[in-house]
Amino acid sequence: MAASNDENTVRNAFWPKMAKAMVHLPFADEVVAAWYCAFDPATPVKVKATLIGALAYFIMPFDLIPDIFLGLGFTDDIAVLITAFSLVKSHITEAHRARAKDAIDKMKVGENVSD
Repeated sequence: MAASNDENTVRNAFWPKMAKAMVHLPFADEVVAAWYCAFDPATPVKVKATLIGALAYFIMPFDLIPDIFLGLGFTDDIAVLITAFSLVKSHITEAHRARAKDAIDKMKVGENVSD
């Protein structure tokens, strides 16, 4: 049940959070690639669970260091994301990265991005 709730939370809240946080994350492209990997039907369940958990932590408004503290607010999010990426990096493909680049390019010009 918790995994399903995290998945729904990530599906619904990821893009608005990413649009706001993109300028603060030095590796926004990898975060978006991880999103595409997490929702790729070919991705193994354990990898999906790891990525969805990390992405859920990223979008949750309450975490160890609130995101409103500029400069520090994303440090805990970054640590969680980097840890997750290091565990599953072989599953984040060039296709995921290409889709991420396209999505980020759209966000930079103000276009909406979704699945």
